[in-house]
Amino acid sequence: MSIFDSLLKSIAGSPDDVVNLAEKVGISPQMAEAAIAALGRGHQMQGDTVEHAAAQTGLDPAILNQIVGHIGGEGSLTNFAMILDRDG
Repeated sequence: MSIFDSLLKSIAGSPDDVVNLAEKVGISPQMAEAAIAALGRGHQMQGDTVEHAAAQTGLDPAILNQIVGHIGGEGSLTNFAMILDRDG
């Protein structure tokens, strides 16, 4: 299980793992992991989180917004960012 699977299950009560999330939004699991990481980093920056993640990953903002919704919204991104900072 990847760190992202653990994160998805630990916040917002989300039962989705990366593979399921990727299937739901129509991208590869690797791209889903990259998107989650980019959203976590982008959340810490000034400006729009999704725009930062889109610039970093090349993913359409509509897909990134779907991911944000599936992982529990903006509040979940704060948890992701804290965990990514702690764990590197």
